[in-house]
Amino acid sequence: MKHTFVDEQERSALIEQTIRTYADMIYRIAYQNTGSYDDAEDILQEVSIALVTKNAPLHDEEYLKRWLIRVTINKCRDLYRHQQRNKTESLEDHLDTPATAKKEVWEELFRLPEKQRTVLYLYYYESFTLQEIADLLKKSINTVSSDLQRARKKLKTILMEEGFGHET
Repeated sequence: MKHTFVDEQERSALIEQTIRTYADMIYRIAYQNTGSYDDAEDILQEVSIALVTKNAPLHDEEYLKRWLIRVTINKCRDLYRHQQRNKTESLEDHLDTPATAKKEVWEELFRLPEKQRTVLYLYYYESFTLQEIADLLKKSINTVSSDLQRARKKLKTILMEEGFGHET
């Protein structure tokens, strides 16, 4: 492959033309992979940034198209992995309590041991991931996960004793 050196102005024009030419293709691939218009737009923007910041093959049309497709698919995978890692759940989903009981749930949290209460609070109310909580508390992710499971179970038991929810 022959490398040709171009000045910044020519490179900028080539990048702009490439984005105009392939934006629809990138967007369609991103939408097909994510099922979300907003995520597809974000991925189009990320691929455009990669085109600017990486040493993309601007003069080889066929290779450039394959490169853009590969980067788009990789960005979709990265987004999916990020969403899975940072997935948050509602505490009420685990406790099966009515919406009117939210204040009572908050009050019952204080009956939990401090380490369980802290993990539960950080996870559900502050939306930290298990890894982030582990880093904050300087514990292993397995310990944090165990503490969270124990806290859920104990809180559910406390709420059942207080008459919230029903046994499933």
